[in-house]
Amino acid sequence: MIKRIVAVSALIPAMLGVTSGVASAQSAPKATAAVVTLTYDASQAAQWASAITLGAQNWNGALHNVRLQPASSRSSANFVYKATSGWPQTTLGPFFPGGSRGQVQLGQEAVDEGYDMTRIAAHETGHILGLPDHYTGPCSELMSGHGPGTSCTNAKPTAAEAAQVDRNYAGRIAARTANHQIVIDIWSAPAPARAH
Repeated sequence: MIKRIVAVSALIPAMLGVTSGVASAQSAPKATAAVVTLTYDASQAAQWASAITLGAQNWNGALHNVRLQPASSRSSANFVYKATSGWPQTTLGPFFPGGSRGQVQLGQEAVDEGYDMTRIAAHETGHILGLPDHYTGPCSELMSGHGPGTSCTNAKPTAAEAAQVDRNYAGRIAARTANHQIVIDIWSAPAPARAH
């Protein structure tokens, strides 16, 4: 009976993933969420190629259960990047392999106004991953977008932003039914008051 109690007292901590002072038992491996690989096509993004690559690397470095990688062909991509002349705009995700495709329009107008290309690409990718804008946030928040002004060049998500994306992809079934909307990242200063 005592041998059974010792065996059980060693087994319970191992099942819970903690160690105990009783006999050395192998702890069970930690369960991790399956990694969702999203592929993208940047063949229509011209001068944005390096900004897209850096932005994807920043997201990959911050996420635990989502991986971004170039698609083998445009038709197999989960989302596409396209260079445009207007303001950046993106289909709000999250998107999943085998589902509908998202589109990121990387607008030259924002670059012409002085915004950093890598920050723009990473920010718009955040929309693909299901994050909304938070323009009132500080420069350290990637999804604050153009809110902090043109001097902000941070292109890395915060731990909280990355955690939200990981949660978006942990609940894969429910998110697949979401309606995707277009997010247009345009900012205009308030019109000056006119004298009457």
